[in-house]
Amino acid sequence: MKLPKVVEDLVKAQNNFDNVAFAACFSETGEMLDEGKLYKGRVAIQHLIAETNEKYRSVMKPLEYTGNGTSSVLSAEVSGTFPGSPLVLKFHFDIIDGKIQYLKVTG
Repeated sequence: MKLPKVVEDLVKAQNNFDNVAFAACFSETGEMLDEGKLYKGRVAIQHLIAETNEKYRSVMKPLEYTGNGTSSVLSAEVSGTFPGSPLVLKFHFDIIDGKIQYLKVTG
């Protein structure tokens, strides 16, 4: 499956537990909605991923990707030390100029 470079980089960063590289996939003003909470900007996203990695050690296995213009959806199996692991989650992206502007994670 062919993923855009920024999505490929995001998956790699997550699987390496690299919160700095994960946040670098976002624009400076990028936003991420996860578990009903909105995180604004790279610094907030980096802190979220650092905490999540410490707690759950989640890794992603891409299953399906569909894209249309700037909007796309990645379905991925996410496994880690959280209840119900593994889960298939959907990552809804808005990507502009090679950076993630907005990411919403849904079950």
